[in-house]
Formats: sequence, C-alpha cells, structure tokens
Amino acid sequence: MAIKCIARLRSRRVVQDQPEGSDQATVGDGSCPWANLPQELMREVLLRIEDSGSSWPQRRNVVVCAGVCRSWRLIIKQIVQIPQLSGKLTFPISVKQPGPKDHLLKCFIKRNRSTQTYYLYLGLTNALTDEGKFLLAARKCTRPTCTDYIISLRAEDMSKGSSAYVGKLRSNFLGTKFTIFDGQPPHPGVKMTKSRSSRLPNLKQVSPRVPFCNYPVAHILYELNMLGSRGPRRMQCDMDTIPASSIRPGGAAPTQTEFSLSNMDLFSSIPIFSSKSASMENFLSGPLSGQKDGALVLRNKSPRWHEQLQCWCLNFHGRVTVASVKNFQLVASPENGPAGPEHEKIILQFGKVGKDLFTMDYRYPISAFQAFAICLSSFDTKIACE
Repeated sequence: MAIKCIARLRSRRVVQDQPEGSDQATVGDGSCPWANLPQELMREVLLRIEDSGSSWPQRRNVVVCAGVCRSWRLIIKQIVQIPQLSGKLTFPISVKQPGPKDHLLKCFIKRNRSTQTYYLYLGLTNALTDEGKFLLAARKCTRPTCTDYIISLRAEDMSKGSSAYVGKLRSNFLGTKFTIFDGQPPHPGVKMTKSRSSRLPNLKQVSPRVPFCNYPVAHILYELNMLGSRGPRRMQCDMDTIPASSIRPGGAAPTQTEFSLSNMDLFSSIPIFSSKSASMENFLSGPLSGQKDGALVLRNKSPRWHEQLQCWCLNFHGRVTVASVKNFQLVASPENGPAGPEHEKIILQFGKVGKDLFTMDYRYPISAFQAFAICLSSFDTKIACE
C-alpha cells in the first residue's frame, strides 16, 4: 500500500541523478510528509521496496522512492548497490558504472537506418527480443574527415548541448581508429589532455562560462586488411582508464557515483577548444601512441572455421542467430605475462539477430556506456578493413 501511495505521489516526476545540494535533487524535507517518518521505519520500508524490485519494471519503485525527498534519496543511495555487486541497473548513473562480475548483463541494440540512430535496451527476459528497458541512444553524425556518434540518456534529445549528453565515439576517415570520449571525468584526479573537444552546456543547466569537456577514455583499433582477404575483423580496445589489474583477484575498476554538472575549480583555468580543433584531428589521424602502461587491453576472440557450415564460428550460447562480419567477442589480452583464467572470460559480446536488431552482453570491468560505444564502432563503415 505504501508503495502505491508513493508511486501516485511521484508518478509524474522524472528522476535524474543530480549533484548533492542541487535544487532539482530534492523536494524540501519540511514540505514532504514522508520525510518525517522515523529513520528506522523509513529504512525498513525502503529495504523491503529494494528487495521486492529485483528487475524492471518493478525496479521503477526504487527510483520513485529516491525522488520523494532528500532523506529518502540518501537512504536509497546507501541501500542500492552498484551493478558490479548487485547485477542491477537502477539509476541513470548505472550506465557509467562497471557491470556485474559473475555474469553477463544481457542487452540489445535497435538500429534505425533512416535516421541513423541506435537505441540500447536492457533485456527483461531470457528471450532474444522483448520490450526492454531503455538505457542509451546514439545518433550518427558524418563529417568530412571523421564520424561522430553522440550518445545520450534520452532518445528524443541527442545533441552535445543537452543535459542528457553522456559522451561520444569518434572515428578517423578510414573507420579503422576510434576514440571513446566521456562527457565527465571518469575518475577523480584525471588529467585533461590537449586532444579533446569541448561543448557549451544547456544554458538552463549550468553557467555558459563553464565548458563541458570530452575526456578520452578508450581507443579502438581495427586491423587493416590490405590484401582484401575474406575473414573476421580483428580489433583491439585499449581501455585507458581501466587498469589491467582490475580483472585479477582483488582488483578494482574506476566507478563513477554521480553525474557532475559543473566544477568551477576544474574548469576556471581551462581554455575552450572547438570540436573541430587541429589537435583533435592530429590525434585521430596520427599513429597510435602505443600501449598505455598498466591499462586493460581487450582483443576479439579468434573464431574457428566450420567446414560443414563453411563459415567462421564463435559460441555465443544462443545469443546470436545471424552470421555477420560485425559479430565479435572481446576478452582481456594477457599483455606481457602468461594468460590466466581471467583472460578466458567474455567481457563483451555483440551479434546480429535480425535485420536491425543486435544483442549486446557485457560484464565487469566495462560499463554499459563503454560497451555501447565499442559496439557502435562495429556499425561504422570500414574502407580498409573489408
């Protein structure tokens, strides 16, 4: 009964992650009768709501409770575990946090060819296709020398100036090198680089004097196919912000806890560069700087040739049904050392199940955002790879 009352109270409110102290993050505690409940009772009620909503759409009750008032929101943030531990995606920030450690999180991507847009959904059942829970959207923007995929939290608003902007994927002219940019620092203390682009945020969101910068967090390289031989693509992903030790016992991956809208101390002395700056173009078109010391490297798992089917095959455990050059599985590469059991685990797999429908399954240490961006690189035309 309490859940239904809360749902009615907050049914028309759209709950978004906001920084602590933001006016939009709370409803004044004094004006909210639910905030006057005893702390012990309030926590017990919210614990039961958390336990009852193990999956979507029931999970929506947890999000609704976080929007009731500041007191409820603080308790919910203490109760709800990150996807790495719970295996659940609850709040929008969950798409920027590493996936579960013990299993692949099943998602799927829908492609709209006419609008050049892509939509990521969380699978709600074990079926290859269902209604799904919307997570992210991306729009392809073709430019003379590169291609951008703008990634957003909202399907109806995919612009770099939007408050829903999450990051982007950018390719070089040949479609062989890609860079994943995060719209906010991936972890505290990250250093700005000259190879970045910036954008002006929505005027309603923060002061227009504060630039929103794109932080390069990963690089994707597709091996050139100069001889034009037939076969699967070969790809490598350098996850610059994830240490190679994260996949070992006791290792940890950077985890964002909230969307930061502004940071005056960080941005006050940083000049604004346009998205078409010369430094960015040189960064994408020039040679790779090489393996980052201690960074996690992902490589596609080598398929085997099936004589009867006369095609290259990988075991997707029923999650892929259509043969395609876009299909791949990524595992951790044992750089400068022997391979262990952790290098056998599939971290990301992507494959075709329909004309414009693809499955995307990912796990720790990458996030849904990073996995989505890597999969978007597979959609892009590759002149020199095929």
